[in-house]
Amino acid sequence: MTLKEMDQTYILHSYARNYVNFKKGKNATVFDEEGKDYIDFTSGIGVVSVGHANERVANAICKSAKNIIHISNLYLIEPQAILAKKLVERSGYDMRCFFANSGAEANEGAIKIARKYGEVEGEPKRYKIITLENSFHGRTITALKATGQEKMHNYFGPFPDGFVYAKDIDQIPSLCDEKTIAVMIELIQGEGGVEPQEKQKVKELEKFLKEKDILLIIDEVQTGIFRTGELLASNLYEIEPDIITLAKGLGGGVPIGAIMTNLKDIFKPGDHGSTFGGNYLVTSAANEVLDILQEEKDSGRLDERFIYFEEKTKALAKKFNSIVLKEVGIGFMRGLRIKDGDILSSLINEAFKNGVLVLKAGRNTLRFLPPLTITKDEIDKGFERLTEVFKKVAS
Repeated sequence: MTLKEMDQTYILHSYARNYVNFKKGKNATVFDEEGKDYIDFTSGIGVVSVGHANERVANAICKSAKNIIHISNLYLIEPQAILAKKLVERSGYDMRCFFANSGAEANEGAIKIARKYGEVEGEPKRYKIITLENSFHGRTITALKATGQEKMHNYFGPFPDGFVYAKDIDQIPSLCDEKTIAVMIELIQGEGGVEPQEKQKVKELEKFLKEKDILLIIDEVQTGIFRTGELLASNLYEIEPDIITLAKGLGGGVPIGAIMTNLKDIFKPGDHGSTFGGNYLVTSAANEVLDILQEEKDSGRLDERFIYFEEKTKALAKKFNSIVLKEVGIGFMRGLRIKDGDILSSLINEAFKNGVLVLKAGRNTLRFLPPLTITKDEIDKGFERLTEVFKKVAS
């Protein structure tokens, strides 16, 4: 039985896979079993933030594995406490942290925090949470209901109630009522099409919510951990949320999620928990990831890569303006709006054949989420290959 046959026989068919067997990686390049190299402009959907096979992260994981991989959260976990301190101090927010295993879990926890706050703080009891129609917050039942894309709700109901969807940020204030406890948004919608929110509108929304004692939850599962240039996109937007959720790039490849909140005493023992969340192994890795990326930011190398990559995407958009509508995004969360979905599918398929990994976002966006440590040589090679792909598809 071939590997493909095993996958098709024994794995639930939840993914439209490309049947390639990657055997190793180095920074932003991965190699299949035949030795063919691919420039990875996806970083595992925004996860491999410091590149594949990062030696410092590997050493941190190995060191932890040789000592302690896991004990329960019933005991003190040294790297977890250190990670929380780094996140809080480097973010500039007066918060506490809870660690989970994924972005969906982090968002579930954020919803629980908001709902408890709405239950214990005053009358009437408040439970409604407003999200945006084109949002994405995860695939567990409650996070899926928080996701404002109706197509994703098929088959999986009944759902928890209390979620309201706004068309855009401008509509949110008019949807707030006496039962509203929180607003949950992404500052740049990832799955929704690499769609940045307008900074001034976000700041105006923050002011309105604080006046109404409505919590502001910022889903930074994709935007966080320097992907937009700052530790958090919330820093970039100059706001102070009540709750922030993180995952993806925080662990550099190991599964970790995090909640940060200024409601520092909202949970009591037993209110929330996680068997694996924030264990020795993942927080050891995450500490190393944060240190690496802080060094890249402080040295100016990260911003140099952002500028270089943005120049390349804009040049590609300009050269092939017959099929590219515009270039969008911030930092290493970028995209090209493509003329239609069929052209986008062709671009993604041909890019894969030509040794470049790229993503789809929304209906018609070619999405780039490269490792934050990608080199100029890797950027050059990736865009050389993409240029060939665009020539072929546009002709």
